[in-house]
Amino acid sequence: MTKVYGTGTYDFKRHRVAEYPLELPSNPADKPLEAKPGSNLPSSITLSEIQQDRLTKIAEESWIKTGGKLPEKPFDPEVVKEIYATELKVTSGRKPVPLQRVMILEVSQYLENYLWPNFDPETATFEHVMSMILMINEKFRENVAAWICFHDREDLFKKFLQKVLRLKEGRDLTIAEKTNYLVFMINAFQSLEDSVVNETVLSLAGLQSWHSLSYGRFQMELCLQPDLIKKWKRLSKKWAAEAMSKGEQFDPSSSPEANFVRSLIEEFVEVLDHGVFADEGDDTAGFQLVDDSSVLYCERFMEFLIDMLNQLPTRRYLRPLVADIAVVAKCRLSVLYKHDKGKLFAQLVDLLQFYEKFEIKDHDGTQLTDDEALQFHYDRFMAFQLLAFKKIPKLRDVALANIGSVHKSSDLRRRLSALSLEDLRDVVCSKLKLVSRHDPWADSKDFLTEVVVSSFEKQQSQKEAINALPLYPNEQIMWDESVIPSINYSGEGCLALPKLNLQFLTLHDYLLRNFNLFRLESTYEIREDIQEAVPHLLAHIDNEGETAFRGWSRMAVPINGFKIAQVKQPNIGEEKPASVTAEVTFNIKSYRTQIRSEWNSLKEHDVLFLLCIRPSFEPLGAEEADKATVPQRLGLQYVRGCEVIDIRDEEGNLMNDFTGKVKRDEWKPPKGEMRTVTVALDAAQYHIDVTDIAEKGAEDVYGTFNVLMRRKPKENNFKAILESIRDLMNEYCIVPEWLHNVFLGYGNPSAAQWPNMPNLLKTVDFKDTFLDANHLSESFPDYEVSFVTADGAEVLDPRPPFRITLPKTLKGNANALSGNKISETNPADNVDMVDVSPKEKLIVEAYTPPDPGPYPQDQPKQNSVKFTPTQVGAIISGIQPGLTMVVGPPGTGKTDTAVQILNVLYHNCPSQRTLIITHSNQALNDLFEKIMERDVPARYLLRLGQGEQELATDLDFSRQGRVNAMLVRRLELLSEVERLARSLQIPEDVGYTCETAGYFWLLHVYSRWELFIAACAGNENNPSFVQDRFPFKEFFSDTPKPVFSGESFEKDMRAAKGCFSHLKTVFQELEECRAFELLKSTADRANYLMTKQAKIVAMTCTHAALKRRDFLKLGFKYDNLLMEESAQILEIETFIPMLLQRQEDGHARLKRCILIGDHHQLPPVVKNMAFQKYSHMDQSLFTRFVRLGIPYIELNAQGRARPSLAKLYNWRYRDLGDLSIVKEAPIFHRANAGFSYDYQLINVPDYEGRGESTPSPWFYQNQGEAEYIVSVYIYMRLLGYPANKISILTTYNGQKLLIRDVINRRCVPYSFIGPPSKVTTVDKFQGQQNDFILLSLVRTRFVGHLRDVRRLVVAMSRARLGLYVFCRRSLFEQCYELQPTFQLLLKRPDRLGLNLSENTLAYTDRAVEEVGDPYLVHDVEEMAHIVHDRMNEFYKAQGVYEQYQNNMPQIEDGNQDMEGDTVVGEDGESEKMQPELADESSKEMEVDNGVSSENGKADEN
Repeated sequence: MTKVYGTGTYDFKRHRVAEYPLELPSNPADKPLEAKPGSNLPSSITLSEIQQDRLTKIAEESWIKTGGKLPEKPFDPEVVKEIYATELKVTSGRKPVPLQRVMILEVSQYLENYLWPNFDPETATFEHVMSMILMINEKFRENVAAWICFHDREDLFKKFLQKVLRLKEGRDLTIAEKTNYLVFMINAFQSLEDSVVNETVLSLAGLQSWHSLSYGRFQMELCLQPDLIKKWKRLSKKWAAEAMSKGEQFDPSSSPEANFVRSLIEEFVEVLDHGVFADEGDDTAGFQLVDDSSVLYCERFMEFLIDMLNQLPTRRYLRPLVADIAVVAKCRLSVLYKHDKGKLFAQLVDLLQFYEKFEIKDHDGTQLTDDEALQFHYDRFMAFQLLAFKKIPKLRDVALANIGSVHKSSDLRRRLSALSLEDLRDVVCSKLKLVSRHDPWADSKDFLTEVVVSSFEKQQSQKEAINALPLYPNEQIMWDESVIPSINYSGEGCLALPKLNLQFLTLHDYLLRNFNLFRLESTYEIREDIQEAVPHLLAHIDNEGETAFRGWSRMAVPINGFKIAQVKQPNIGEEKPASVTAEVTFNIKSYRTQIRSEWNSLKEHDVLFLLCIRPSFEPLGAEEADKATVPQRLGLQYVRGCEVIDIRDEEGNLMNDFTGKVKRDEWKPPKGEMRTVTVALDAAQYHIDVTDIAEKGAEDVYGTFNVLMRRKPKENNFKAILESIRDLMNEYCIVPEWLHNVFLGYGNPSAAQWPNMPNLLKTVDFKDTFLDANHLSESFPDYEVSFVTADGAEVLDPRPPFRITLPKTLKGNANALSGNKISETNPADNVDMVDVSPKEKLIVEAYTPPDPGPYPQDQPKQNSVKFTPTQVGAIISGIQPGLTMVVGPPGTGKTDTAVQILNVLYHNCPSQRTLIITHSNQALNDLFEKIMERDVPARYLLRLGQGEQELATDLDFSRQGRVNAMLVRRLELLSEVERLARSLQIPEDVGYTCETAGYFWLLHVYSRWELFIAACAGNENNPSFVQDRFPFKEFFSDTPKPVFSGESFEKDMRAAKGCFSHLKTVFQELEECRAFELLKSTADRANYLMTKQAKIVAMTCTHAALKRRDFLKLGFKYDNLLMEESAQILEIETFIPMLLQRQEDGHARLKRCILIGDHHQLPPVVKNMAFQKYSHMDQSLFTRFVRLGIPYIELNAQGRARPSLAKLYNWRYRDLGDLSIVKEAPIFHRANAGFSYDYQLINVPDYEGRGESTPSPWFYQNQGEAEYIVSVYIYMRLLGYPANKISILTTYNGQKLLIRDVINRRCVPYSFIGPPSKVTTVDKFQGQQNDFILLSLVRTRFVGHLRDVRRLVVAMSRARLGLYVFCRRSLFEQCYELQPTFQLLLKRPDRLGLNLSENTLAYTDRAVEEVGDPYLVHDVEEMAHIVHDRMNEFYKAQGVYEQYQNNMPQIEDGNQDMEGDTVVGEDGESEKMQPELADESSKEMEVDNGVSSENGKADEN
């Protein structure tokens, strides 16, 4: 069985936290505020009401810590029973738990402080165990680390899990309890990285479960897998021996391992048969009373079985069990499958059937090719035919028919209908052994037929299915809540969605799940855009009964005409047309210039959407609108996607052509207002639509379109990415062999690490990595470093550069540790311990590099960073073949490490090409700018994508820019060749082209050098010989210093070789320029540069996905992949960059994969909550690898923040210390002027009678915190703190906009205050830093998504010198996950400490440890008065006091309008709003700032 390695206590466990709107009771007036047992709390409950709640009072008496101590009241099991019976047990309704009651208990640490510490496996009651199950389920629902509190007592944890497995014995559970139990098992099987959970739950899915198979199925499975017979016999002996050792009689069928899954399935079938519908007497499903709780249970059970079958460790032995009970057949025949309320259930059953029939060999995990799957089907059907021919006379016609005529479902059913029930039962149960004769369903002919058909019908190839799938969403999938839930998905139910967890069956399975999720996530975003754009059109029915539009929308325009232009014949072997093109005409006359230009800028490959809008004749009433679906409210009938081929103006002239059809000098501005867009429709969707028209008489969709919608270009790249994934699914053997098993989550997690790889670099030239010999020795503390020359002689005064002969494995911290190993030793404990064991020797060659040349530009650029031993370990791992994972905590120099890996790699493997991928353009530019500072020639660097213009450099590193640079460089070099020819008295025409220069090099330059070297052979004793005889002395006469001294032959000879090296480089560069001389078109030159010339190519992950087809077409090749920010990149967007090249002889060329990121910071942005929470789509590949236990190197010294500030987040990392700069630099030792502390938590009480508010769902604001923070900002500005050194962060978009509003009112009107550097969310500020951070946590009722520890780490690690956190103390100090940080924060006063005597300078001579004379601010109003007084003093000093009094803003009016039209933009700068754009820009502001969900995230490229 595959071992899956786990992560440690503080390592990753799905942390994604969200919150959900709490449902209002049907009649809130009937509910008292102090909730009674079992009642639901109203959604508007305040913190004080929670504190008065009955559960909170019980918690305070029994388990809530006060002052760090638990109450003295002893544990009372009756309290647990009473809470379970009155608060947690549900007896009716769909929901299995009272969510709000569970939330209050979970937040109060009921599990950590009461249930778990007092758990005894011998005496624990059913209620005790069930309560623990509910608390664990709630943690999973909120995606908080669930198993952490159990790690301190692992033996007891195992006993708890065993107790859970036997919980049902002798007890009937309610349907809600069964559901909760099932959810716990789902969560456990999704946590296989936890070693204790893994060991317990995987035993339920082992070979022992086959004891519960029917005898016929058991025999058949062993016959199909002969290798298992020996294993079965061996294990049977082992089980018998274990039973004897315990003095028990061996009865395999009695163990939970044998019966657990089967009993669960049988229980499910019983509920499906008799529990879903209360009215058994009525045969009409539509009139039966549906038990919603039973429907939820059935849906959850389908989820459980799907999870079992879609990961190999559980699938291997459980798939035969699922087939033996014929779960899919029973579900498909059930009433629920066809019932209206069973839509989600039916989708889940279809997904289960898909995984049951998945094209894989279960026992070795090998993926079946299309041919193998087809052959397997034919072999199986032929065996059935042979059996029918021999033993079933009534099926003789099936036996003699060709397979193609009988293997379809309809044909099989028709042939089987000839058999009687007895004959059919005999065939299915006795001859085919598909189900047991004792199965209660075996008396149903429909069931038996369904079993045979599902076993032998031809399944559609997975590849065919995916190729036939439309890439654009239509209106049916767009508003299907089962697959694309609305934003308020609460995590209580399941969905018909695939999950991304630890392991995948095959690469096809991996791609398929990602394809579906990415497609649905894109569909969700498109749906949101449609819902935003269409209402602005104000559609209505005119007098003629046609749809007309009174309004206008920026992103949608009414269509004047639509016609299908061409439908091409299908390709061979396909049914859909090869292509379908159409022409769409629209008018842009009514738009303003800016919006008109946006429509005019449509270009090839842009994606548009064709909509059919038919509003109702009469506007919907309020009640009707509430019941109506979104499409009904919008009047939306159809949605179809298309891709722009070209756009033409009114006269038919081509616009925005990038193909070269229109020459630059022939380009003219577009004429008129009519535009005609030629678009390519989705051929698969078109085929489906015309088939429906022909077969079902459906309406012609393509005659109804009346609106054309566009989307923002940055958000509209989904089609290219989906095409890339689909292309990958049509390829085979696409991942390098060394990465394949690790990638899927199987085998040895260390298999892809460099010590286990072939073709290692034995000796590595580290160039400028080490600043001196001491630095090298410090980098290898576990070795005795020996410096030698190339001949092996010892070097007394070694100087860099160094070559190191590397051992096979490195000792010490520089080596990678797996994710489940955490440093447990305290360095302070080992002070007195002396290591007397002899250290292993490390041989280091100190060599003198050749003279690079006499000119300043010849000198190589040098690294100045003193790398830590861990960084050196990361560099060593990165330059060796295999997978390298580097975790870079905030401020640890991961970009410097990445750049040095690239630098050393370039010099050691100059022929290899490296691809750099990052998530954002900003990170890519940071990386690229640092590479330019290293000794890598600029001609080998290339930057692809849209962000190149933001590079802070005079050089242009785009394709066109590099081509131009090469052409300019060619002219410069040829002029140098002409100068060299003149110095040698040779005609200058040798410098006419690169080709003539090459001949000149061979005939005149290199030949002269050879003669010179030969002449030197016998004249080593003549010190002036080199100076006298050097053939190129005249050419080098313009050097800044004389080349030769004439004092020493060796010294002059070294200088001569340096001069020749300069010449050699000139002619080598000319040889590289020759291709640009021969290729005439710009496109050919650019493609040559990308595919041949550039050694280091950089792009974003989005660009890689968009352009994959182009890269393959051009033959793009690379050997190494380095990915920065890899913990912020979606799994599939990490995978695609590995595959931008074709295989070579059936093997992938990729040799190294270097992933650099931090899984303790925020994950990729996924807008739809369901895809985050249910499908774990926001899990990056980097994070999954960490969870799998793949070794990684964690950088362990930060140089960003004061050591005191770093303590707020360094507990999250293994062993994060501080670099010497933050300990020694004066700026880190001085206190922050005007403040008593360098960091502080400031408790903000209710302001004007309220804390948090929610003007609209998930749009949280806190007026008190906003006013307090802005007052502190003004205070800092009046002290002299620069505005660009202060950033204001918050955890919610609503608060961000509120703070900006307050700043516009209180700061912007005064030039000496102005706006801060940034006002943004924590999520948007990831990857950035500033000296001083003011942080607003907003919430006062529930902690919210800050419970995600990753968000806390980002929030705490942005500040260098000062961090001030404004929040509600009583709420956050009780949060279990945030304890390490808030315990530190709360060691200081929770009222802002000011040093009012320091009132002039931004810095002070006071040491940071000195508190000074603190004045503790009481509340928001007092801080406002302090600022008011300071402003008075400032104006008096300026002599304009009266002016200030007249213009002074009032902070009391929180809703006062902004003065003038000044706003603070995203970048914190002041900008003026255009009056004509006021309405639209306010809408834009909401979209641009990502106010699409409560999680504070914005759209990112």
